[in-house]
Amino acid sequence: MPPFDDWNVIDDEEDEELQDASFFEGKRDVILFCIDCSESMHTLRDDPVYENVQTSHLLAALDAAMQIQKKKVIVGPNDSVGILLFNTTRLNEVKGHASEIKKNSFVYQQIAPISAPTIQELIRLLDEAREDPDLLRNTFPPVQGKKMPMGDVFTSCNWAIRDGAPKTASKRVFLITDDDNPHPNSKQLITSSKTTLIDLTQAGVQVEPFFISTPDKPFDPTKFYSSVLPSNTLGEDEDEEDPGMLPTSISITRIDDLLSQMRFHEVPKRALFSIPFELGKGFVIGVKGYGLITEQKKGSYKYFIDLGDRMQVANSRTVYLDEDQQVEVDRRKILFGGKLGTSTADAADDDDEMSMSITRSVKLGHRPFYTADEIRSFRTLDLEPGLKLLGFKNKSEIAFEDNIKHALFIHPDELKYSGSKRTFSALLQKMLQKDKIGLVLALVRRNATPVFCALVPQAETVEEGGWSEPAGFHLIFMPFADDIRAAPITEAFRAMEEAKDAARAWIDKLCVKNGAYPPDSYPNPALAYHNAQLQASAFREEFDTEAFEDLTRPKYDMIHKRAGALLEEWKKVLSSDENYNAVLATTGAKRKPDVSVDEADLRGKYAAGTLDKLRVDQLKEVLKSKGLPTSGKKADLIERVGEWLDKC
Repeated sequence: MPPFDDWNVIDDEEDEELQDASFFEGKRDVILFCIDCSESMHTLRDDPVYENVQTSHLLAALDAAMQIQKKKVIVGPNDSVGILLFNTTRLNEVKGHASEIKKNSFVYQQIAPISAPTIQELIRLLDEAREDPDLLRNTFPPVQGKKMPMGDVFTSCNWAIRDGAPKTASKRVFLITDDDNPHPNSKQLITSSKTTLIDLTQAGVQVEPFFISTPDKPFDPTKFYSSVLPSNTLGEDEDEEDPGMLPTSISITRIDDLLSQMRFHEVPKRALFSIPFELGKGFVIGVKGYGLITEQKKGSYKYFIDLGDRMQVANSRTVYLDEDQQVEVDRRKILFGGKLGTSTADAADDDDEMSMSITRSVKLGHRPFYTADEIRSFRTLDLEPGLKLLGFKNKSEIAFEDNIKHALFIHPDELKYSGSKRTFSALLQKMLQKDKIGLVLALVRRNATPVFCALVPQAETVEEGGWSEPAGFHLIFMPFADDIRAAPITEAFRAMEEAKDAARAWIDKLCVKNGAYPPDSYPNPALAYHNAQLQASAFREEFDTEAFEDLTRPKYDMIHKRAGALLEEWKKVLSSDENYNAVLATTGAKRKPDVSVDEADLRGKYAAGTLDKLRVDQLKEVLKSKGLPTSGKKADLIERVGEWLDKC
């Protein structure tokens, strides 16, 4: 989008940023780890990391919960976390919870803000469990026979969150289990589970399931959870029940992947905006927008004041001062004015040469200053936030370079307009069928600028392992004419066909798996290194720099093993190319620095005795324009300019 001048920028504090209240409420996040403690979760197996150590699905789940909490110490210190175990006979010891938390469920960690002592207690439990494989079974004995109803599990989660979670936080339950059919042949328990889950979701809690599937015990969500957990599928007919895999579920084929997949879902999905989508005159549905890409940066530092006996946080604030009276001005009285050139009063004080500069006076009845509301009106063109469908185009007409910023993902919002999901789904299916994209006018915030966007449909896809790409639209921001720049065209020598074939051979050997770069597999190494140091400091652990692994570092041994011989062959072919050592001559020239010096500025520097601040080329340009010699050292040039100024 075209940039605005400084006068057209309103402070963020005045912005009515986003309409969706969850943007403000989502500053804090609450996660309740709801972990199954049934017999199968206690089954021992060899630990893939530690030698001669036995582990279990329960131990892996608790370890993943501990790692998430350690990460939140740095990236989410205001968040809250709790751990609830179900299908265990251990009784709750905390008073006030026993009457609400259902039987065979145990609150190991009450929902509370992240704290290092609580995490260290969990670390000690895990270390002891690796030394004694039966420790977890003795500490959290599994129920024998009939398992705990899942309806009671959701009820216990509801009460645990009500007791400990802040009202204005985003609340989620991470459900971890390896049992795909806890209540076989019991429609009553399925109905009860669905009812209590509805109560949980109506309280603003989202359930994120993590289903553990192994070769010996594959997990089939259609046996129970497809009938209980809500589906976000945008099908052609919502009344038809899809018995397939839940689009929001994760079927973990390797328990070792539990932590990596849990980290992927650890960041809460917060709507950036909730606005109306006008499909036609009087035909409106509701949509929410989500940001799929957000750059993660190091946390900002705080300022402290050393008071001698203690360090106190220094808080900063912005105030507006009247320079004449040195008093604070109410920010609501601040007006905005454009840069209209040199004022008439300033021009009158200058000499004849300076009076030639551009001046602009204000006509009677016209104001040069504008209020914040007027500036907002200029910016938004008096439009209300929303999307307006303008028409359709062939998908081939959108170019890759047209995407000028990160796209947003659009999903229906049934709460604002009833029937939005069905209408949204019909539009999506028809656009996919005809291979079309939409063109919309978008204003996603009250203080934003209207822009034209492409609405690109995406069909739902389920990948191997249960990962799902949801159905919806990508809102791609299109450039204006002012934003388009021509690409520089440079000519170069072309390689021989033999060199191209030799290069193609080793490139094929080193192609990325599945032909795509998986960004979720490569964390930012600089950010990860920074957070690892802070995490070690928070837990008073020694940070081992050698143990830190940079996943973005190329695997040189593998590269040489797979393509080393091909690379050597390519280099030999390339060295025989006649254009190998050729250099393309360029005719470009560097931009010359501005050597012009304003005469008023020159006299001012002479009066202040600062002619030496001018560069040699500027001094020579002054002398050349006056017909004086330009030879000699800088001191000679300064003296010559001074003599000329004395004569004038």
